[in-house]
Amino acid sequence: METIADLVLARADDDRVGLRCDDTSLAWSAVVDECRRRASWLRSRLDPDRPPHVGVLLDNDPEFVFLLGGAALAGAVIVGINPTRRGTELARDIVHTDCRLVVTDTAHRDALLTGLDLGAAEIVVVDGDDYRGELAAADPTIAAALPSPDDLFLLLFTSGSTGAPKAVKMSQGRAGRTSANSTFSADDVLYCAMPLFHGNALHASVFPALRSGATLVLRRRFSASEFLPDVRRFGATFFNTVGRALGYILATPETDEDRDHSVKYALGPEASQADIRAFRKRFGIPVIEGYGSSENAIIMVPVAGMPRGSLGRPMDGLDVLVADPLTSAECPPAEFDTDGRLVNADVAVGELVSRNSLSRFEGYYKNPEAEAERARGGWYWSGDLAYRDADGWFYFAGRAGDWLRVDGENFAAAPIDRILARWEPAAAVAVFGVPDTVTGDQVMAAIELRTRSGPFDPAVFAAFLAAQPDLGTKWAPRFVRIVGHLPTTGTNKIDKQPLRRAAWRTDDEIWWRPARAARYRRFTFADRTALDDALAANQRTALLP
Repeated sequence: METIADLVLARADDDRVGLRCDDTSLAWSAVVDECRRRASWLRSRLDPDRPPHVGVLLDNDPEFVFLLGGAALAGAVIVGINPTRRGTELARDIVHTDCRLVVTDTAHRDALLTGLDLGAAEIVVVDGDDYRGELAAADPTIAAALPSPDDLFLLLFTSGSTGAPKAVKMSQGRAGRTSANSTFSADDVLYCAMPLFHGNALHASVFPALRSGATLVLRRRFSASEFLPDVRRFGATFFNTVGRALGYILATPETDEDRDHSVKYALGPEASQADIRAFRKRFGIPVIEGYGSSENAIIMVPVAGMPRGSLGRPMDGLDVLVADPLTSAECPPAEFDTDGRLVNADVAVGELVSRNSLSRFEGYYKNPEAEAERARGGWYWSGDLAYRDADGWFYFAGRAGDWLRVDGENFAAAPIDRILARWEPAAAVAVFGVPDTVTGDQVMAAIELRTRSGPFDPAVFAAFLAAQPDLGTKWAPRFVRIVGHLPTTGTNKIDKQPLRRAAWRTDDEIWWRPARAARYRRFTFADRTALDDALAANQRTALLP
């Protein structure tokens, strides 16, 4: 089995351009030389009797790629550190994963690490004289035994959009095989603005570039305004995004040069269907959603001719179904009306499960409880909601934490998200549950309005809801919160956790319907007090943090 170290060494004699960032341009052979130097440095710095874990807290800098390659050759383990984490939560990530070194730069160190208790971790600053001197003294020609396919290579934190981030294990062998089906060639240019601490960037760009010899272009941080100038400047043929990135690009002013580029297609998991359609119309770039988590146990393969909005079909050999998380029974196929709207979400939506890919899941670092949750009954439970149509096409329906129970009826938030996203004034939507004062949940929607849409009009919104034939009888939001910007994770996924925690306890504009048949009206401080008192009277206050 190939390892990621094998892929690195395969580029050792490749003199074509391999890595570009800003004004830096390096041949693949020069990239491998830099990786070998980091491998020598890592072997000299890490204690063989302790976990060889190296946290990397950097933007998309060439140094990140050199460290990935160096760790692959040295048998070290890279821990991707999310710079959007702060304080004790950031320190917890570093300590939990037993980092011995945290490689960062002066800016990140001063802004994020100063004053934190990092346990046994030593901070190494890449733009400091000490690091430069140690690298200059490292001997890149020293031969060493290469890691085996089973050796740990990466610890990648999940996004934490539904709970505390978990450190997903990735072995040398899994990293090596993730790009086995890549269709890129050495003539491709892969533009990567998504953060290297996340699996999307590694699986979609870095590992395929290593395998194919394509040029990898790094953008240090994602910029919507610089997207088009960048893809023109570098001649990009592909780019990868996650979540709301497409929407941010679409929000930039249109120009006569929007279609002046070489991009063939893009990968955009968890982008909204409205953004995908608008992106192709404006830029002429098809966007494929696909599906693949950091755990890598279930992979959906997009194919030509699949229905709009579909994730595709499972990779060959995977036995995947949509199952009821309570009974493990397979959910019935999705049914659609003549306009393609899902009409039986109440029974068709369940958890995405594989009955034969548990061995692909390599586990979470020091988190047996989370591992057990994924491995129930010998199946792999993804934690993601989905539905499947009668022809076997799968569709994403949100996270397992997005279940709501209203008046005794269980349903998922994602179908409501999709319905509300049809409302033209909405730039983005997040639907989630808040506690009912007596039992179960009520539906709340946070809506980010388009810049020129004007103020929220409750009557227009209510009329829109009434006109949606696939809106379930209990799905209409009881609360509507108008936000300036929806919160996102470090990878641009909408983060519902802070919205759930706040519920109606916010200074944002909120509209609500005290009873289901009533019109929407402004939510007042007196209303907030009354709801809080009702929760307390029914001993449900603990449901709101």
